[in-house]
Amino acid sequence: MEVSAIVPTRNRSQLLPMTLRSVLRQADVKLEIVVVDDASIDDTRNVVAAFGDPRVRLIRNATPTGPSAARNRGAEEARGEWLAFVDDDDLWAPTKLARQVGVATEDGYAWVYAGAVNVDDRLRIIHGAPVPDPAAVVAALPRSNPIPAGASNVLIHRDAFEAVGGFNQHLRFCEDWDLWLRLARAESPGRVPSPLVAYRMHAGNAILDVVAIAEGAKAFERLHGTTIDWGLFHRWLAHLSARGGDRPQALREFGRAALAGQAREVGWDLVDLVRAGVRRRLGWPRKERGRGVDEAWGDEARGWLEDLRRSQIDARDER
Repeated sequence: MEVSAIVPTRNRSQLLPMTLRSVLRQADVKLEIVVVDDASIDDTRNVVAAFGDPRVRLIRNATPTGPSAARNRGAEEARGEWLAFVDDDDLWAPTKLARQVGVATEDGYAWVYAGAVNVDDRLRIIHGAPVPDPAAVVAALPRSNPIPAGASNVLIHRDAFEAVGGFNQHLRFCEDWDLWLRLARAESPGRVPSPLVAYRMHAGNAILDVVAIAEGAKAFERLHGTTIDWGLFHRWLAHLSARGGDRPQALREFGRAALAGQAREVGWDLVDLVRAGVRRRLGWPRKERGRGVDEAWGDEARGWLEDLRRSQIDARDER
């Protein structure tokens, strides 16, 4: 087996099918998918079984262990030389794994990241821009996480994953950032400079617990003896809060970001949010492109996202 795609999931049976469909559409790789059901109480088992694909294996935890432990268990059960993790609400371009494996094997990298976009529930692009080069990523990681889309992005050789100890099961948040930093201290990553991952923004995102995320960032600082860029961090939390509909929290986070050195950027962010609010009140169509979306980057992702959206509609029609 060349690549094992590991999907931790808990009570996301409505979101999981599109994620699995995006993984099953991977081209030009020998693939298995290990779904780790972290004690779901919904119909996750039936959703997975309905695919009827021999490449998909379901493993179930009797009690919840959390995403990091579920990912680590999936890695232990996996048969592939390469490991790729995808959260149960994120999506992959059909060329993601093949392009990452190509970069890794041709240039001798043990881990490879790609670009990403943030999308809404209709797969419209909310945010997306080119990712920095590997040298810039390694330099930035002690203070910020420049690799987008969390754990759903990186392809890792099994030996490298095991050498650094996998995901830290004691971290509830920032566990992906923690893993990238430990990998970077061992060796630099490779990069595929294309948007091959889509992070779906929705009301159920665990990432919207901004207070817990901030605590996770402080734990990250203590663990690695570093000081993160709190201006960037609070600005990021502000955008997450705004997208989740929590305006008071968003304003608090914008204020903290401004005080931490991001005042100019916060000003532009607030202008964008006011313009979006005016469009909603006037009933104008939502603009996909904005200051947060690089035009060429969005165009590159839009094609595979539309194909995936159509495949989901076709699957519903077949049922």
